[in-house]
Amino acid sequence: MISTILSAMQPMATNDYVGFTFFVGCMAMMAASAFFFLSMSSVEGKWKTSLLVSGLITFIAAVHYFYMRDYWASVGESPTFFRYVDWTLTVPLMCVEFYLILKAAGAKTDLLWKLIGASVVMLVTGYFGEAVYRDSAWLWGLFSGIAYFYIVYLIFAGEAKQLANASTPAVQNAHNILCKFVLIGWAIYPIGYMVGTGEGQWYSFLNGALDMDVIYNIGDAINKIGFGLVIYALAVSDK
Repeated sequence: MISTILSAMQPMATNDYVGFTFFVGCMAMMAASAFFFLSMSSVEGKWKTSLLVSGLITFIAAVHYFYMRDYWASVGESPTFFRYVDWTLTVPLMCVEFYLILKAAGAKTDLLWKLIGASVVMLVTGYFGEAVYRDSAWLWGLFSGIAYFYIVYLIFAGEAKQLANASTPAVQNAHNILCKFVLIGWAIYPIGYMVGTGEGQWYSFLNGALDMDVIYNIGDAINKIGFGLVIYALAVSDK
């Protein structure tokens, strides 16, 4: 399978560091997916769905990275559309992980929909600012940031945090680590957004400081694979 994918890929220049991060991201996401799917048989039933979701997150990302890498190699432009399609599928699934680990502590579906709804608003407004209304990117970035901080509130001080405090020590530890991923790891994305949309904005000093896609690719690898590893650690420790 891997050899088939490699043979289908567009050729990439050896000094193309952006394309290299797409390539590494694709391989890393595929490897993580295989690990999470194969590990499902070694954990208790209550954690199988969480681990399945972790595998789906990285698998979806791997497929999109395959296309994004080819798009970059062929066109030489940022694959913004593919990027946001990927995020629209995977980021809500990352929010689902919070609900799944807190379900035993009494999490209701309204918490799930609050997290998913806020993540969709965050992504849609981010896409508008990056790809549609670039002249007012700062405003759409602000809307996206408000939705992001609402998610931060829910998991750090709101309903999700209260449920975590009433759960087992293992779940509390996993919840706290996932919260740090959201607060620190997800903060990588606004940096990439500002780097990519800085021209004509108040944050124009960041424009071109580093390639936007490199920042996004690093953020994806840290957050998507990291989320899954936290869930795996919880599944093998909470028996």
